[in-house]
Amino acid sequence: MNMEILMQYVTYALMAIGLLAFVVAVIVQSIKELSWFKNIQTNAVALVASMILCPLAVIIACQYYKIVIVWYYVFASFIAAFIVYLVATGGWERVAEMWQRTKYKNK
Repeated sequence: MNMEILMQYVTYALMAIGLLAFVVAVIVQSIKELSWFKNIQTNAVALVASMILCPLAVIIACQYYKIVIVWYYVFASFIAAFIVYLVATGGWERVAEMWQRTKYKNK
């Protein structure tokens, strides 16, 4: 395998993880204020959302590119769902922490 092609695949993978993490974060922030989800931790909602979204994204991509869906694609998507979950929740927590530290406080 050529190094240029390998770097292209790594770039595509990072793009997909970033895009899926963004979508998971938007979904979680949108639905966490619903009455059904108020008693559930935000991290649990994010984990379930990424566990649903990642395999769905792999299946949609395989259908779009006319690739035969093999069992290890779906298995790998569940492993990637944990990475997407970590990026989605860790990224949001860091932004919220920075906002809290820099926010002006009246004394």
